[in-house]
Amino acid sequence: MKNYTLLIALVFSSVLSAQTDAEIAEQTVDKNEIEGHIYFLADDVLKGRATGSPELKIAASYLANTLRGYGVKPHPANGNSYYQTFSLLQTAPPNMLKVSINGADYPHTIAVNAKATSLSGEAVFLGFGQAEDYKGKDVTGKLIIVRAGTAEAYDARATYMAHKQKQELAIANGAIGLIEMTLLEEDWWSRISHFMGESVKIPDPEDPENPTNEFLHLWVNTSAEQLDALMKSKGSYSIETDGIKETTLITQNVIGFMEGTDPKLKDEYIMYSAHYDHVGIGTPNTEGDSIYNGARDNAIGTTAVLSMAENIGKYPTKRSAFFIFFTGEEKGLLGSQYYVQNPIFPLEQIVYGFNTDGGGYNNTSLATVIGLDRTTAKKHIVDGAATFGLKAIDDPAPEQGLFDRSDNVSFAKVGIPAPTYSTGFDAFDDEINKYYHQATDEADSIDYDYLVKFYQGYILSGRSIANDPERPYWIKGDKYEADANVLYGKVPEAPLKN
Repeated sequence: MKNYTLLIALVFSSVLSAQTDAEIAEQTVDKNEIEGHIYFLADDVLKGRATGSPELKIAASYLANTLRGYGVKPHPANGNSYYQTFSLLQTAPPNMLKVSINGADYPHTIAVNAKATSLSGEAVFLGFGQAEDYKGKDVTGKLIIVRAGTAEAYDARATYMAHKQKQELAIANGAIGLIEMTLLEEDWWSRISHFMGESVKIPDPEDPENPTNEFLHLWVNTSAEQLDALMKSKGSYSIETDGIKETTLITQNVIGFMEGTDPKLKDEYIMYSAHYDHVGIGTPNTEGDSIYNGARDNAIGTTAVLSMAENIGKYPTKRSAFFIFFTGEEKGLLGSQYYVQNPIFPLEQIVYGFNTDGGGYNNTSLATVIGLDRTTAKKHIVDGAATFGLKAIDDPAPEQGLFDRSDNVSFAKVGIPAPTYSTGFDAFDDEINKYYHQATDEADSIDYDYLVKFYQGYILSGRSIANDPERPYWIKGDKYEADANVLYGKVPEAPLKN
């Protein structure tokens, strides 16, 4: 009987070893299971999974216990916990903020920075508030009024991307405050008001008296005609506010790992990551729905990592696997930044970051991989998607700066090759914006037949990278190659002589 049992075990083992990675990737993706994950994460009961909310903690518990069920382990260095817990500083908007310029009231305002204050005086107009605008101007003790964004772009994204540098310049030149005049359509003003209304940041214990704490920084929305007239006049202003309110939030990344099977390669980790937070509750839409469920952004990505964890839990890869769900991505990539500053797995052991994130899809024949052409793992990703009928393409909308807008960039900046695997889109168009950060992003609006292929391609790509004896790296000459050489102690090749 013992010999018979041993024979059965050997036969079973040989069948498993004969399976290809494609067959292994295909058999663990179940449509009902992925629907279950996404419907739970995007349920109204989680109220949009806002960073630091009790509902996000419920989502974290769901993820941790799902990892546990797949055989994924917490790391001893993290106290055998699946949670990497840390504090954030949350700012809530003022209850009262009144802005008047040249005697006209401006009701559409956002407080970027504001202590309780009552100010009035003469303002200085400084174009777009860039370095050249300060030449020959003394703005010490003055409030500055500038155009938002840049001369090249002044949409919501350009406004956000430029505002920190404008603030730094104003402070460096001795100004007491800064008003940026925005020209946003009502829909985008509503979106950015929701995004900026409750900002969250990682507190800096070494700099509690940061000069921005006393600096007044406002966004004021207006029309092009009003702005042109304003910029040609002298600017008297009055501002009254009870200031931004600050509270401390406790939040958590969710982390687990599976050891690899190869005696040498198991010391190298492939990181499978996604953010699991969303933007919470916002302005009601025409149907009165105010819960921004975040099914596409990013329950889809979160479920991709769960699918990878289930697969590798059953069929471990040669390299070790590191699964991480980030908090606070929607508030400025906070969870990934915190991990990089406080790593549990040493950063130099993470040889590849396979992030997944997205705002939606408009082409179900594609897998859109932001940074596809930037690493040597491209072939594995292209082949992985193609095996299940999808074409992998690189970023079709470089003007959106998507590589720098998801958690992958926190790791890329320290040298870790890290693209983002997203659902298929060939343009950042109305179909994407229909759902992106909107109450319409519901679980019942998703094509789950497409997701089955998408997840199978993601799993096969990840398995191929993890099992390849050749270590993945940045393409030669990439922006982050030098950082990788420092992180991994790699001596760069000598330049070719002419």
